Amino acid sequence: MTDAQDTAAETPLRTTGDGPPDDGVAADGAATAEPIPLLEPREGVPPVVADAEALARVVEAFAAGTGPVAVDAERASGYRYGQRAYLVQLRREGAGTALIDPVGCPDLSALGEALDGTEWILHAATQDLPCLREIGMLPSELFDTELAGRLAGFPRVGLGAMVESVLGYVLEKGHSAVDWSTRPLPEPWLRYAALDVELLVDLRDALEKELDRQGKLEWARQEFAAIAAAPPPPPRKDPWRRTSGMHKVRRRRQMAVVRELWIARDRIAQRRDVSPGKVLSDAAIVEAALALPADVQALTALPGFGSRMGRRQLEQWQAAVDRARALPDTQLPQPGQSVAGPPPPRAWADKDPAAAARLSAARTAISAMAESLNLPQENLITPDTVRRVCWEPPKDPTAESVAEVLAGHGARPWQIEQVTPALVAALRTPQP
Repeated sequence: MTDAQDTAAETPLRTTGDGPPDDGVAADGAATAEPIPLLEPREGVPPVVADAEALARVVEAFAAGTGPVAVDAERASGYRYGQRAYLVQLRREGAGTALIDPVGCPDLSALGEALDGTEWILHAATQDLPCLREIGMLPSELFDTELAGRLAGFPRVGLGAMVESVLGYVLEKGHSAVDWSTRPLPEPWLRYAALDVELLVDLRDALEKELDRQGKLEWARQEFAAIAAAPPPPPRKDPWRRTSGMHKVRRRRQMAVVRELWIARDRIAQRRDVSPGKVLSDAAIVEAALALPADVQALTALPGFGSRMGRRQLEQWQAAVDRARALPDTQLPQPGQSVAGPPPPRAWADKDPAAAARLSAARTAISAMAESLNLPQENLITPDTVRRVCWEPPKDPTAESVAEVLAGHGARPWQIEQVTPALVAALRTPQP
């Protein structure tokens, strides 16, 4: 560990140029001065961009701007089907703040092209990048302020907590879970949305200095580059298996009921453009699977299928149950989803005691190292990578062979450098 990393737990400073003075921040993230409520964007709330003419002006302004661009997106999770963006917020020096309506302007590829080569600042980038990709916006370079906070050892890394502890401002967060598909968007919501990008550039600059002070800036750059270069995730296999409460469903026939109801619900939700949970709850699906109702009357007696549900709705859910009941045994889902990779760690002691010993030693070493570096274990190296290396280690666990395996699992160079010695020692743990 470098001298800079030895200072990881020291007090970060507020270093924003046009924010409050450089007051200290305690190691637990608590500001030493009273935080200042941030109530209005400095240029006021801009009008919503909802047509091609207004969008063209924004593209021109942001292309002419300087420095990095702060980007955020609002979705309507829990209200609408899918995770599309219903508002995109941007801020850049020389261009100010823009609020863009992707419903009126569904193609923002021209804006994405105008910002090509510009660093994008996002908070929790992996949450927003999928919906931004759908409308033609994808960064070639980014700075993730949430991930930067994790690497710097901040205990609370939500945007509001970071802005308060680093910059000394309090952001209003009262509209984070509203239905952003609402039109027109209320003015208080727009103010909230504009404020979300108001200080992202300042936050980025302060965190960059803090990461540099701790000797972790290059680590962060490698992480950001990996996020920017990552392809879209593949579609989930058997997404119905993620139904909440699925652990209660043991029999294959019951699993088939979950699958049929989930598929029927998903089709209806997509057609209506509403969240699947508003069509039928996961709890109701599980209740029907456990009960295997023989008819609509029996279905109505179950929680989630009460008298408030119309006869037509009840019949469509019963039809899904009937389809599952009629399936031959050969078409029933298997109890467990086939997953590539090692088995669950709880089974290692029976299946492979030597692997269990390796994993225990590796976990202990990684935990101690993460604590000494003042960052979360999962950011030092993913638990899945540790499990895979311990389950199928190189025949000769040298620094070179372990580093090669880690790279094959997607570990970044800084992670490989940090954890390889500890993993080599763990893989050489004497067998029980």
